[in-house]
Amino acid sequence: MSPNIRCAVPDDATAIQEIARKSWHAAYDSILGAEIVTETIDQWYALEDLRASITEACTREDAVFLIAEEANEPVGFAHAGPHRERPSVASLNRIYVRPDRWGEGIGMSLLTRIQDSLRGEYDRLYLAVLAGNEVAVSFYESAGFERIGTQSSNLKPDVEEYVYETSL
Repeated sequence: MSPNIRCAVPDDATAIQEIARKSWHAAYDSILGAEIVTETIDQWYALEDLRASITEACTREDAVFLIAEEANEPVGFAHAGPHRERPSVASLNRIYVRPDRWGEGIGMSLLTRIQDSLRGEYDRLYLAVLAGNEVAVSFYESAGFERIGTQSSNLKPDVEEYVYETSL
């Protein structure tokens, strides 16, 4: 069953925060530690900031914030917009699916929709992912992203991120 994918609205912020919290703990506790994960979610997914990000993305032609639902229940989300330094490149800022739904194609449905929405606005799609997140690394590589480098993560010393891009 394919999820219903729609533009997020500010009222989705609580569900998005909860999906992010579950996904981050499942993916990153062993890499960063549960305390850093909790602090990061509290900062990066503060409800008012999240509502503002959703509103901004939904009013721009060069950004998108999507939510995937099944039976009116949010199961995943994705957010992309302009890269800070490269005008022809979009940045995949967030894409997460509830951990109990990993491997069901929800993430790929969200990613495909992001790419379709941004094609024509940008030439390439960029992302960075913690090197130890094997589930995400496998997902991005299976979706055709090419690893173009590594960088230090600002979340914890000695943790690296892989940098990926794909053409749109």
